[in-house]
Amino acid sequence: MSDSHEDSVVSTRCGYAALIGRPNVGKSTLLNYLLGQKVSITSRKPQTTRHRLIGIKTNENTQVLYVDTPGIHDGQKKAINRYMNQTAVSVLRDVDVVVWMTDRASWNEDDEKARDAMRELGCPLIIAVNKIDLLAGQDVLVKKLTELAENFPDAELVPISATTGENVSALEALVNAVMPPGPFLFPDDQITDRSVRFMVAETVREKIIRQLGEELPYAVTVQVDEFKDDGKTIHIDMTVYVERQGQKVILIGKSGQRLKRIGTDARTDIESLLSRKVMLNLWVKVKSGWSDDERALRSLGYRDE
Repeated sequence: MSDSHEDSVVSTRCGYAALIGRPNVGKSTLLNYLLGQKVSITSRKPQTTRHRLIGIKTNENTQVLYVDTPGIHDGQKKAINRYMNQTAVSVLRDVDVVVWMTDRASWNEDDEKARDAMRELGCPLIIAVNKIDLLAGQDVLVKKLTELAENFPDAELVPISATTGENVSALEALVNAVMPPGPFLFPDDQITDRSVRFMVAETVREKIIRQLGEELPYAVTVQVDEFKDDGKTIHIDMTVYVERQGQKVILIGKSGQRLKRIGTDARTDIESLLSRKVMLNLWVKVKSGWSDDERALRSLGYRDE
């Protein structure tokens, strides 16, 4: 009996896979596709992801902890940008494999910065060339793959589309193959390490970025003040912080219409996340210069995990 029990312990594999790359390359979209459920917010705006988040994918005998990170980027030297770069790079120290996402054709300074971070790795590297569904022709992809193979001779290269799911199973097979033997770290029905409160706040932030990305891309953060369940309905009060009075005016909109629409869109998503009826109240406050103030960032939940 004891032998077969030991075999079953050893036969499971579990490890960490970091999703790394420049902002807006599709890391969160890929994570959501892998999990078959939305855990990471997405928008077309770079730097939508601000925090480290783990998506947990459990198959029969393998559990992969996908770490979604903020995009590694240059410029905009505010405290929040330093926090995001630090978060992304610090993840690389403790993972079993890195999935570096790059774009089908473009290459810029943020890619260079991500590449420099890759050079230091002591673990396997998989390079996922994303957005192949948008390619004009195969020759562009072949050129890109050839360049990457020359720069990273030891890496596995996988062209994918995180949006359509094309070739994602091939990527997943490569990740699963390098997971070390070990027990699962989370229950097999859990899909993220983040709390419900965190997910709810991120849902509201996503709606704001999607509706007001041009006007307020990075000046917004969201905090849950109250989360009460009366058995029938979940009552959630949240504060949206902006940096200036003018931003508050934009966010609330004429006769409060903009904020109302954001609240309605967010409530729909939150109800499907929690499978419950939700009463959502949003308030907007000005907290001047929060994104460049280390103390303000910590008080708003930007902490090194």
